[in-house]
Amino acid sequence: LNQWAAVTSALKRTRQERAGALRQSLVGSPSGPAGSHLGKGQRRQLLYVISLRDRPAPGGPGVMGEAAVAAGPCPLREDSFTRFSSQSNVYGLAGGAGGRGELLAATLKGKVLGFRYQDLRQKIRPVAKELQFNYIPVDAEIVSIDTFNKSPPKQGLVVGITFIKDSGDKGSPFLNIYCDYEPGSEYNLDSIAQSCLNLELQFTPFQLCHAEVQVGDQLETVFLLSGNDPAIHLYKENEGLHQFEEQPVENLFPELTNLTSSVLWLDVHNLPGTSRRLSALGCQSGYVRVAHVDQQSREVLQTWTILQDGPISRVIVFSLSAPEETEDRPQREEYSVLVASMLEPAVVYRDLLSRGLEDQLLLPGSGQFDSVLCGLVTDIDLDGRPEVLVATYGQELLCYKYCSPERGLPGAQRGFHLLWQRSFSSPLLAMAHVDLTGDGLRELAVVSLKGVHILQHSLIQASGLVLSRLRRQVEQRRRQPQRLGDRVGAGPAETPAS
Repeated sequence: LNQWAAVTSALKRTRQERAGALRQSLVGSPSGPAGSHLGKGQRRQLLYVISLRDRPAPGGPGVMGEAAVAAGPCPLREDSFTRFSSQSNVYGLAGGAGGRGELLAATLKGKVLGFRYQDLRQKIRPVAKELQFNYIPVDAEIVSIDTFNKSPPKQGLVVGITFIKDSGDKGSPFLNIYCDYEPGSEYNLDSIAQSCLNLELQFTPFQLCHAEVQVGDQLETVFLLSGNDPAIHLYKENEGLHQFEEQPVENLFPELTNLTSSVLWLDVHNLPGTSRRLSALGCQSGYVRVAHVDQQSREVLQTWTILQDGPISRVIVFSLSAPEETEDRPQREEYSVLVASMLEPAVVYRDLLSRGLEDQLLLPGSGQFDSVLCGLVTDIDLDGRPEVLVATYGQELLCYKYCSPERGLPGAQRGFHLLWQRSFSSPLLAMAHVDLTGDGLRELAVVSLKGVHILQHSLIQASGLVLSRLRRQVEQRRRQPQRLGDRVGAGPAETPAS
């Protein structure tokens, strides 16, 4: 009995240590427990959001879901790794605005690093540089960061950073918005970092993201910030005053109101070629809401909701179909949503507009490696169709492909299949697919507890793919004149003589 008690006590201590490590990885605190700088009420809220379930280590007994075998090896290789001076969190990565340019990563001790590639000694080399953003105190802990390019005809890069300043017994949350209006400096990060609007917040901030919305006869990009109030807060630019102001979210996003739980992740997806959008949000209570909205009338056309076990770490709206629209066959409007939970395997709900949240497909093996902390939907294998990537606290990156008989795969079982997986040396927190080198081929940036990994395609394989597709294009163009000549040569059908 004494030996059993000792073993049980050791297991309990191990689980408590792992729970503490995850708390630190998500919101982090280099000087104490996560949220120790906050008031009691705020601290309880924050610790609940990031709590890790009490269960065995990754790969041990009690893991969720069934095992899955990868179809092949990861096609990406690690080109560089940059170590952080202090850890980041799940909201600490901002992909290059517009899918290209500089990558921004925020660490808990108030540091923001910019990642890019530049020409050094006739070679393209990765460069990591600390950016000196104004009005971030040395004792501040950064919570989230985001960046976007202004919607045309406006010009300029905008950066938003939320942080909590240590003010003794109670932490003080702030949102800093950086934007330079000086002609010629609108996209210069060093200049932008000095032009700051400082807004004090009355709530603990979580995810900071942006969305493009129709305002009158023009498009406008706005910041959306979730908090523990619980609510979504909207910040829109006032052109006359050259600054951003908070405005009622219901004016532009009526689907983001009446929340009973803090939103941990929000994704707004404008439907191409329409005035409609799909907005998805996931809450700490496990509540998931997806809304179909007409932007012009501000009318919520449809709403679907579900309740899952545990906090929702990621929701992403995406389309599985390739851009194959033709005059004879317009592209079918089919959208899906990825839902990742901290306590359950990740799932995809297919064909939202027709079936809502009824057609659920499991990502096999996604529950094998502890909590799924982040996800990404992008074309990794360069075939024109998106793959689903999920990254876990159990140090695994998993890539899934949707397969079905109608996609030219006879006998294929409908659903998502594990293409490949890649192991890392520490838990994974965030991802972005960005063209850092400017060669048209995007790199995959993966943020772990220790730093940023930059993964690249093999240039030999990529160049071979380009050549094969060019040959195919040439063959298709050769056939087109022949077909046209056949039609002209045939002429109109002759009628028999009477």
